[in-house]
Amino acid sequence: MSGWVKALGRITERGDQAVLVTVIEVKGSTPRDAGAKMVVTRDTIYDTVGGGHLELKAIELARAMLQQRPLPTAPAVHRFPLGPSLGQCCGGEATLLLEPIEPPAFHIALFGAGHVGKALVKLLGDVPCRITWIDTRDHVFPETVPGNVSIDVSDEPESEIGAIPAGSFVLVMTHSHPLDQRILAAALKRDDFRYVGLIGSATKRARFIRRLKASGLSEAELARLTCPIGVEGAGGKHPAEIAIAVAAQLLQVRDAEATVPVDHEAETQRQIIPLRFGSGENR
Repeated sequence: MSGWVKALGRITERGDQAVLVTVIEVKGSTPRDAGAKMVVTRDTIYDTVGGGHLELKAIELARAMLQQRPLPTAPAVHRFPLGPSLGQCCGGEATLLLEPIEPPAFHIALFGAGHVGKALVKLLGDVPCRITWIDTRDHVFPETVPGNVSIDVSDEPESEIGAIPAGSFVLVMTHSHPLDQRILAAALKRDDFRYVGLIGSATKRARFIRRLKASGLSEAELARLTCPIGVEGAGGKHPAEIAIAVAAQLLQVRDAEATVPVDHEAETQRQIIPLRFGSGENR
């Protein structure tokens, strides 16, 4: 597997932004053939589109993209004559496609690696989302997990709440009710999560509401709790059946509350850039 493919996978798993640079057309003599790719982040480069000033300019343009807020949704095409003005003696021409890569905004913080947690992670492995999977016990995690999953072994899972991005979906299903309560107390105090769910029955919900209220949570904070979790009408007690119902509910909430506008009319920008550089690497 090419280095850029592995790098792009790791970058999106971490939730970072990147720009994928591709040589889409060449004429005459060029450092790389069409199809060569490079991944650019704010501080790292993976693979190459040929080096020299061509690559330096591509990196400059990619990082200018990454500085924009929000990240552009449309790719950009740039054509580079590889003559003396570029400081390269190839004499040909290379056209580069710069594609902004935005990691999935759908982020799930899953507390608990029990049977239902494992079934849910397996189910969501092919869904465009990112999962942070948290438990106190290292040995309960499977040896391999889907590429969109990041494992976090923490002695104090409730302390991880502060690092969870705004807009995340928080699911609590640990092996310990006291631990569940501490996690929920921290999660419900934040008003920027899209979903906070606790596995369990209506009876369990009532018990937790009493305890959390006694610990000082307000009615508004308690109202953020979803328990029981899962779409209504989905029966079954098998972990896989529960996972299907929970995943369906997460998707319902995600789609019902999606607020990020998509500019469907954005067009690819095409530019022919005359470049002038001083002495440097010639390719």
